[in-house]
Amino acid sequence: MVLYAAIGGLLVIMGAIVYYASLDNPELEQVEIKLSNVELIDVNSIENQAKLEITFLVKNPSDKTFTVAIISYELYANDRLIGTGQYSTEDIAMPGRAAFYPGSEIPLKSIFKLVLSDANAQEYLSITRGESVKYSVKGSITAETAWSLVEKEFQSYMG
Repeated sequence: MVLYAAIGGLLVIMGAIVYYASLDNPELEQVEIKLSNVELIDVNSIENQAKLEITFLVKNPSDKTFTVAIISYELYANDRLIGTGQYSTEDIAMPGRAAFYPGSEIPLKSIFKLVLSDANAQEYLSITRGESVKYSVKGSITAETAWSLVEKEFQSYMG
């Protein structure tokens, strides 16, 4: 009988921990992200590759401090998919990541490698020639606190 009471008590404690951790979720879901800038930083004409610097502006409108672990995204140029990319700080401990305090807005940068292919030839040439290109992204952002983590879908346009 004592064993059943101990197991029941342990389950109640575990349930309380899960409930306490989930209290952060509504605040984390308020994270805002938008595509701020896409800049051509290098063109390798021998290997037909271009490096783009993608800048996301991440805002914390909530009252909870959090960090951003991952931003996974699909990059579009002139409404055509040119590839996928990722900003990741998963391998960095939470105290080493950028902290998004309440009301803060921080730019996060990611390097995107664009490789020339038959599918993206027109967009690749427009980008590397410096022509006007309309960029957009679709993806997900993962925001974390010490107790909780939330993945939120986003879509943003630029240009």
